[in-house]
Amino acid sequence: MRVKSIIIFLFALFKVIDAQNFNDLFFGDDFSLDIATWNIEWFPKNDETTVEYVIDIINSLELDIIAIQELNDTIMFIEMLDYLESYSGYYESSWFAGLAYIYRTDRVEINDVYEIYTTAPYWNAFPRSPMILDFNFAGENYFIINNHLKCCGDGFLDLNDENDEEFRRFTAMNLLKDYIDDNLNEEKVFVVGDLNDEISELHSNNVFQEILNDSNNYWFADLPIAQGSSSEWSFPNWPSHLDHILVTNELFNGFDSISVQTIKIDEFLDGGWSEYDQNISDHRPVAIKIPSSFMQAFDINNDGYVNEEDLIDMLLLIFGEDENHISGDLNFDTQLNIFDIIILCDSL
Repeated sequence: MRVKSIIIFLFALFKVIDAQNFNDLFFGDDFSLDIATWNIEWFPKNDETTVEYVIDIINSLELDIIAIQELNDTIMFIEMLDYLESYSGYYESSWFAGLAYIYRTDRVEINDVYEIYTTAPYWNAFPRSPMILDFNFAGENYFIINNHLKCCGDGFLDLNDENDEEFRRFTAMNLLKDYIDDNLNEEKVFVVGDLNDEISELHSNNVFQEILNDSNNYWFADLPIAQGSSSEWSFPNWPSHLDHILVTNELFNGFDSISVQTIKIDEFLDGGWSEYDQNISDHRPVAIKIPSSFMQAFDINNDGYVNEEDLIDMLLLIFGEDENHISGDLNFDTQLNIFDIIILCDSL
């Protein structure tokens, strides 16, 4: 076994780093699709120490999918996945500061992972080619486009200078919109990542303006964060909000039930932001929660969880012969019987 693998194992076994207050850190649940974008800053920023932190964080958050930016050491990434029992991952190593995915194997079915805009004419707009994850969740098909756009700039968009950093991001966002319009027009699509610019800027310098103008088809789910208090922003060192989640109109249903937040992991550390920045990343994750009506149907007792207690309640409904029951009819045949129990058992 490699020396690094042994060190990681010892960290995980003896918990050299206390999980701090990560027991109180949570986001995902059984009744929603939970996705985060996270620039993890040259993972692993502080070698094995970073790996142990990230293992604890991911296990606590219970996200379904994490879109990662700035994966540096792919070997340590693979070794980390070995200690995330519920997860697997995918990365593409051929690009500078690579993109990756981590996903729950028991809830997410991967159909395909591929890159777009990979050829030389697009390298100016995309220093790292966008990575698409095509997956199924709770019987529905979704697409995530993971990105890490060109950084820096002077805050002014110069449409006459192809090397202007803002113009490069402007071009990239419009190319992403073109790709979705042409290839994923009727699909449920998330565009996520460190997009390295602010969505709340004035129109004249806003690299996202073409997408913001098309509000019938696109919505930045994290716009309220960008327009709100700087304490909720994803990049405190500036401070600014650079990590975004864009969704297409196929996801607009249930708009009011979708929640998005910056996950302030630093607040769960004894050393606060300084400890987080030193050992984990200079970006906070930004996550979206989309309730799944399919998953909610399995919560027979409406306690927010799907577990053995729901099976007990279903049996009580059957043997109680309650003709007025609503919950439990999982195959929608207007009867509550052994077939519904089989479906529930399969989900458990």
